Amino acid sequence: MSVTAAKGFTAAGIAAGIKENGNPDLALVVNTGPRRAAAGVFTSNRVKAAPVLWSEQVLRSGQVSAVVLNSGGANACTGPKGFQDTHATAEKAAEVLGTGAGEVAVCSTGLIGVLLPMDKLLPGVETAAGQLSEHGGEKAAIAIKTTDTVHKTSVVTKAGWTVGGMAKGAGMLAPGLATMLVVLTTDADLDAGTLDRALRAATRVTFDRVDSDGCMSTNDTVLLLASGASGITPEYAEFAEAVRTVCDDLGQQLIRDAEGASKDIKVEVVNAATEDDAVQVGRTIARNNLLKCALHGEDPNWGRVLSAIGTTSAAFEPDRLNVAINGVWVCKNGGVGEDRELVDMRYREIHVVADLAAGDATATIWTNDLTADYVHENSAYSS
Repeated sequence: MSVTAAKGFTAAGIAAGIKENGNPDLALVVNTGPRRAAAGVFTSNRVKAAPVLWSEQVLRSGQVSAVVLNSGGANACTGPKGFQDTHATAEKAAEVLGTGAGEVAVCSTGLIGVLLPMDKLLPGVETAAGQLSEHGGEKAAIAIKTTDTVHKTSVVTKAGWTVGGMAKGAGMLAPGLATMLVVLTTDADLDAGTLDRALRAATRVTFDRVDSDGCMSTNDTVLLLASGASGITPEYAEFAEAVRTVCDDLGQQLIRDAEGASKDIKVEVVNAATEDDAVQVGRTIARNNLLKCALHGEDPNWGRVLSAIGTTSAAFEPDRLNVAINGVWVCKNGGVGEDRELVDMRYREIHVVADLAAGDATATIWTNDLTADYVHENSAYSS
């Protein structure tokens, strides 16, 4: 049930007419309490969409009663009018829900540089409010899709409390949260500070390490809302792990649905001097288009891995580098290792291990292969 798996939440997803094809395009998630604590993390892109700027302000209070999400238009790079439209969206939701606009977060996704059709969006908010249900999580998840082929939800249930979530994202997936809208909910009884700590810890090792195509969105938003409806305050470590698990699951779903991808590539960097080194190397490998093309062609071209590592500032000695692809150490001590013909690349997932032999830090970055379908999807029409 996605965002409505936790007690104290209702949701709806409708077709408001924002998308010309008539598909669902507006979602509403409402926290019915008794607590309305919230935390959020947003894109690190310096060009931020109007809903990001608005929601950043809302989250300063640590309290969110509702989230309005639309697909079919990013409302990014739309100037003062775009911000006014976001404000009007929050005001409309507040009006129909009986709350304050300062407690309504807004999220948008779609084409940059185009104003939203407010004559459709605002009536849509009222329609969605009339369809709110404890079983509306799936419809909400469907309504936020853009180029996604499937909707993405995840739930973890513990002893008496739950964390649920929904996500959208299929392109512009890169560090800075990846291009996505994510709403996480919990009925645990926790304050905003605890939610913020757990959310930042989770996104650091999940969404921030999804790097499909090296492109960073203007609209990335991840929200975590707590209703307190279970009456249970779990230990922080247990709660943080539940949030991380849901974020990791949703992140994996984003990778599997990335535009045009035929391979899901796990880049694991081991024995780095520091975690920062491991992350830098992992991201550089994940963004190497030559390697991504080779892996698409099922070619275990380890030379392209070493070439990518060599462009980083990480600590390593070139003659101590080792690389494994799907369990075969094709490069040892900076040179030829086991027979590359032993590498089986027939299946969807490919596991690349880069051993820097410089310490004991590790990091994992997920990416995809580079395909003709990806090029087609991002050149045939605006997205």
